[in-house]
Amino acid sequence: MAFDYPDDLRYMDSHEYARLDGDIATIGITAFAVDQLGDIVFLELPDVGTELEQGETFGTVESVKAVEDLKAPVTGTVVDRNDALITAPELLADDPYGEAWLLKVKVDDSDELDDALTSDEYREQVEGD
Repeated sequence: MAFDYPDDLRYMDSHEYARLDGDIATIGITAFAVDQLGDIVFLELPDVGTELEQGETFGTVESVKAVEDLKAPVTGTVVDRNDALITAPELLADDPYGEAWLLKVKVDDSDELDDALTSDEYREQVEGD
């Protein structure tokens, strides 16, 4: 199955993505990760105002197959969260790069994303050659 990997995103090894707009990063999980998880039944996200540390766990996503930690792609403060997904986590599968974002974070240092994967690097990592 071919997945979409938008070029305007930066990707983490752990399948989160970040879309930077000024000093606000929109964070979500990739279509590949959603597909690997299968039917998502529960999502735990931090409250607005929570401080995130790059690489640290900020929540969990639970499917019928597994529970996975969500890792922060950036350090910063949560300014918005997608509460619709907490009540209906299955919506993650519909539009992971659009309506199904997880958090918006005011980024402390956007240079942290310099080490993140590009869309081509992420595609190669998850699909192989």
